Amino acid sequence: MDIRARLRIERGEFTLDVDLDLPGRGITALFGPSGSGKTTCLRAIAGLERADDAHVSIGDEVWQDDAKGLCVPVHKRALGYVFQEASLFPHLSVRANLEFGMKRVPARERRFSPDVVAGLLDIRNLLERRPAGLSGGERQRVAIARALLASPRLLLMDEPLAALDLRRKQEILPYLERMHDELSIPIIYVSHAPDEVARLADHLVLLDAGRVVASGPLSETLARADLPPAFADDAGVVLDTVLEGHEADALSRLAFEGGVLYVGQRKEAVGSHLRCRIHARDVSLALQRPAGTSIVNLLPATVTATTATDTPGHVLVQLRMGPSPLLARITERSRRELDIQPGRAVWVQIKGVALLG
Repeated sequence: MDIRARLRIERGEFTLDVDLDLPGRGITALFGPSGSGKTTCLRAIAGLERADDAHVSIGDEVWQDDAKGLCVPVHKRALGYVFQEASLFPHLSVRANLEFGMKRVPARERRFSPDVVAGLLDIRNLLERRPAGLSGGERQRVAIARALLASPRLLLMDEPLAALDLRRKQEILPYLERMHDELSIPIIYVSHAPDEVARLADHLVLLDAGRVVASGPLSETLARADLPPAFADDAGVVLDTVLEGHEADALSRLAFEGGVLYVGQRKEAVGSHLRCRIHARDVSLALQRPAGTSIVNLLPATVTATTATDTPGHVLVQLRMGPSPLLARITERSRRELDIQPGRAVWVQIKGVALLG
């Protein structure tokens, strides 16, 4: 079940013009700077914004096809929408807010029970309370539960963590990961926070000035060396790894397609899947395997591409460690002196590995 969205909206000097073909499972992140069109795109998919000459479909269910004069109203689209603010009904209990989410779904078509959703988001102990007595993170978990109880074919989330402080964000992220792991509903997730996207997304759409500048699987898209300058400063890759074992000196081994990374000792069970992020600025290159270095993550790689950045005198180098991508940000002088070019075999020194979650 793929998601198709061809949308065009003109607003004065801004134009959203996108043609998206998204996977029908997992989390797709719409990412880009403020004003790039992320929320407008999401609202157009929902039908809250009317796009011209549009086509929106979920599998074989068409929500909008202007060529055929078809536009399903918002309340008849099988979607859930989570906004930045929880927008709960203040006069209703949490239980009543959840029941409201079920009202427009016939009993035979309901995919989840309130008890299952309450357990998934750990809100069973909140059911008799009113929204005013909840923390920001608790209110947002209730809002997500209410959206799920509408039995959507597609869940849209518009920066659901933007209104929360860091502590509340860290509180709610594990529940979003549980939804990803345990539910089969595709999610389109708007965010401008790179670490949030790196932790949650499977597929990535990069938007800039109302246009799609890149779209594809998360790891491959982040690893592109040809992205516009707006994305180059925070360039890096995300690797899916498996906790292979532990070392005697308080390090853990993370295996991935292309090698092994060493990180501070982890508490998860051996065999656990862990996602990590490596920033391009934390990668340096050498022509031979470095000796006498304090950096423990040294791996062979092959250069696949180089490109200039918006920082004078710096370049972004795209590499492969076996089948796995990597990016390094180095100076133009280093590129010239090491003769870094596609096909060059190098050793990468990875100075920092950030575990996500």
